[in-house]
Amino acid sequence: MDKNCWNCVTNTNSVFRVLSEDERQILKQDYKCKFVKRGEIIFKEGEKPKGLICLSSGKVKVFKEGMGGRDQIVRLARPVGFIGYRALFAEENHTATAVALEDSTICIFLKESLYAVLQKNSILAMQIIKAFASELGFTINRTVTLTQKHIRGRLAESLLFLIDTYGMDSDGKTLKVCLSREEIANLSSMTTSNAIRTLSKFSQEGVIELSGKKIKVVDYQKLEQISNLG
Repeated sequence: MDKNCWNCVTNTNSVFRVLSEDERQILKQDYKCKFVKRGEIIFKEGEKPKGLICLSSGKVKVFKEGMGGRDQIVRLARPVGFIGYRALFAEENHTATAVALEDSTICIFLKESLYAVLQKNSILAMQIIKAFASELGFTINRTVTLTQKHIRGRLAESLLFLIDTYGMDSDGKTLKVCLSREEIANLSSMTTSNAIRTLSKFSQEGVIELSGKKIKVVDYQKLEQISNLG
């Protein structure tokens, strides 16, 4: 087993922290750990979910294939978050595709053992409901942002979202995630050319500095202001 395998259960931020040792053993009997390389598909749109997937380490994007071949990133996952849970609990096929943004480790809790534990532990059930409800609230707010803000506001909000999700490097300014210009565009609901132009404009204005895929936020308050103005 990878050293990160059981992190989804033992991590202090995990919803599974409320489990008893017996309940943990039930999960462990019907549980899989998998290492996925950067760019590897975890699940595809249209596939049937095999279980509840927890991101133990790494970064993952979940995107929906749009019209004209342009994708829309609908979620970014960080440890120890769940991915693909909507399809599992709705007993439907996946409506989006998940891909590793960097080398990652995922844990898969198969449906039968998970449901057995949920039926015994109401606290765990409430923790999972709370996590899903929080994610739904964020999705609603994000939908409003992408439909009502102008290009500059959308891109600024996406950069703030990346900071909130993955944080900064040790310098306290460089985003701790590297996305291609296309991925930034897909996150911000715009064309790649618009994303490139707007990032360049932000750089000229002294809001950010660009170095390949690395983005350093020079003026955080100005970035917030652009986002708020929409």
